[in-house]
Amino acid sequence: MSAPAQQTIAGDQAQHADGWASSLRTLRRVAPYLWPRGESWAKRRVVLSLIALAMAKVVAVMTPFFYKAAVDAMSGEPRDDGFLLAAGAVGLTVAYGVARVASVGFNELRDVLFVRVGQRALRRLALETFTHIHRLSLRYHITRKTGGLSRIIERGVKGVEFLLRFMLLSVGPLILELSMVTVVFALLFDWRYALVVLVTIAIYVTWTFKVTEWRVKIRRQMNAQDTEANQKAVDSLLNYETVKYFGAERREAERYDAAMAGYEQAAVRTGQSLSLLNFGQALIITTGLVIVMVMAAIGVRSGALTVGDFVMVNAYMIQITMPLNFLGTVYREIRQALVDMGEMFALLDQPAEITDKPGAQPLKVTEGRVELDHVSFHYDPARPILRDVSLTVPGGRTVAIVGPSGSGKSTIGRLLFRFYDVTGGAIRIDGQDLRDVTQDSIRAAIGVVPQDTVLFNDTIYYNIAYGRPDATREEVIEAARAARIHDFVVSLPEGYDTRVGERGLKLSGGEKQRVGIARTILKNPPILLLDEATSALDTQTERDIQVSLRAMGKGRTVITIAHRLSTIADADMIVVLEKGRIVEQGRHEDLLARGGRYAAMWARQSAEGESGEEGEEPAGPRLRLADQEEASG
Repeated sequence: MSAPAQQTIAGDQAQHADGWASSLRTLRRVAPYLWPRGESWAKRRVVLSLIALAMAKVVAVMTPFFYKAAVDAMSGEPRDDGFLLAAGAVGLTVAYGVARVASVGFNELRDVLFVRVGQRALRRLALETFTHIHRLSLRYHITRKTGGLSRIIERGVKGVEFLLRFMLLSVGPLILELSMVTVVFALLFDWRYALVVLVTIAIYVTWTFKVTEWRVKIRRQMNAQDTEANQKAVDSLLNYETVKYFGAERREAERYDAAMAGYEQAAVRTGQSLSLLNFGQALIITTGLVIVMVMAAIGVRSGALTVGDFVMVNAYMIQITMPLNFLGTVYREIRQALVDMGEMFALLDQPAEITDKPGAQPLKVTEGRVELDHVSFHYDPARPILRDVSLTVPGGRTVAIVGPSGSGKSTIGRLLFRFYDVTGGAIRIDGQDLRDVTQDSIRAAIGVVPQDTVLFNDTIYYNIAYGRPDATREEVIEAARAARIHDFVVSLPEGYDTRVGERGLKLSGGEKQRVGIARTILKNPPILLLDEATSALDTQTERDIQVSLRAMGKGRTVITIAHRLSTIADADMIVVLEKGRIVEQGRHEDLLARGGRYAAMWARQSAEGESGEEGEEPAGPRLRLADQEEASG
């Protein structure tokens, strides 16, 4: 078994070490979804479904009486059974059939009444989980594997669906039916019959619970291997092009197969243990059935019981055999559901790192002035990213931030969006500390065009309109024109209804970037963050887009993160970052005149650009590849 799988198993075992205490906590978490506060319609349906359930079990327990009376009537052994025998064999047989139908009917009515409650609870929980995941910090998401996270959610929601349905509508009815049958045996036959039934049930339940607990541990191992295999599959598919570039299909298949081999081993053990459990259950229940039937046969031979009594005893034993077999399945699934739900609720208990202060007010943007006041930040205290950075971007001005890889340029953008909070100092917009205003209002006030635009697997229209969902079609098209992508879109067979594929892979890098630019243009925010916004575009398209971006930036505050210095030469101010500190700042001409870091970067890029052939892309992209921002910087 691989180390990640072993770590997952160890963590899972530690999480569930308290066994039933953890299960009870999970059940308490589910209860409010079954009995939702302020939703009287749901409570009424739960009560009515429980009434239907009780009626179904009462009718089920009465059914063998009609069967017994009919057999006695036909065998010529009438006893003092009142009106049942008076009805005659045919009438009793009909009554037996009606009772069976009524039992099924009440069970179906129970399901009809409860299904809306269960599905509404499932929907609420799924929405709560989905919303919570979006509230978690960027730090959490970049350390989690998407495949494993999606599988935890999938299994957890399915577990809740199973629990809502079977815990209320199966386990409770089973206990009620077994209790009623035991009472019938004690009253109509002999206490010894009831004792045999109770002992059989006790041994059966003990065997089922013990073996199932053992199987749950195996299932956890199987789940861990399943999660690991799914993570590898999703990761490989998301990096499809990279796999092709390096001819690594066989390598990826071997990695996936290694994870599946661990899953196969755990699945085989799960199947074998299931066979052992089923055989033990069959042996126990059959032994109890035979003992009771032998006792009844002896009673018939001695004249204490009729043939009808013998048949009724058999009917009752078969009747409890079915739900007992069902108990084994339900218990196994409930235990597994509790494990899966425990993982999901652990996810829901994961605290959001970035939260709004109580009573936080929306950000009010008047000028769009952005101020970094002695800002420091680190992901790891041993590795500071920003060190005492002070910078003021006046409203309506354009400031460019340049510097080598790891200098902290992209981190400033993440702090501005409040994906993280500063570890020292403050960031303010128009004098308002970002920690004192709502996150929604911050992100509504800032538009971003990132270096790598990722699109939803939907239409081009949807992806552009994502910037402002209430925009009219004319406004969406106008934004596309401004981003110089409208002509390309209308040339496609399906136009704006063309689907872009997962992460936009059906479009080229430049086309994706222009869709991202159109999306931000449509959003029309007072503050713009351009994180190497034209890096994926060819020279001519870049020049066209720069014109559009400059036009969009008029009257707005623009912060540009750039590697290609020619794109920011006309900025109102250029800031040079190095090792998390501002080492130079000023206008392009002033920085060149100083002959410092910026001048050296400009000279190097100019030389590389001049070395390119006429009509070709300058060597800037190679420089950007070498200087590409690290994930943490």
